[in-house]
Amino acid sequence: MAIKSTVFKAELQISDMDRNYYHGHELTLARHPSETDERMMLRLLAFSIHASEHLAFTRGISSQDEPDIWEKDLTGEIALWIDLGQPDEKRLRKACGRARSVYVYSYADRAAEIWREQSQPHWQRFDNLGVRHLPETQTAPLATMAQRNMQLQCTIQDGEIWFGDGQSSTQIRPVVWKAPAA
Repeated sequence: MAIKSTVFKAELQISDMDRNYYHGHELTLARHPSETDERMMLRLLAFSIHASEHLAFTRGISSQDEPDIWEKDLTGEIALWIDLGQPDEKRLRKACGRARSVYVYSYADRAAEIWREQSQPHWQRFDNLGVRHLPETQTAPLATMAQRNMQLQCTIQDGEIWFGDGQSSTQIRPVVWKAPAA
């Protein structure tokens, strides 16, 4: 019998001064049995960075055809595709062909650096691709915030992110490895 996903609930308050976005979200996340607490919290972080009323978590790890997070417009077109990790060139090509805007958030410093060296030459052909790295030393405290019921705050200003749960917090500055074309 297969192990089922664990359901987490999060009340997330976002104050994004860079985008003038101030909103609360009540979110339900399913953590796949193979997903770590840190990766699940990184999904919440990526959600916070791009938050909007239409942004949604997908089946993620359990689906090859969907990103971790996406935003669809009213016609069903994919406006934003967000992946975590180190997707291969084929997946990036597919994502950039299907969505208006694609963001990849890499983590796990050592593996991410190897992936960057191998993949970076391919990135330039995708104008709608943005790649950001989340430094492990800054994101590691996120795993300790993972609870079945969470109340989280995220403040974004000048590219810096403060993420906390009332008892602990961490400051994160994503490193831009590739910005999408203007």
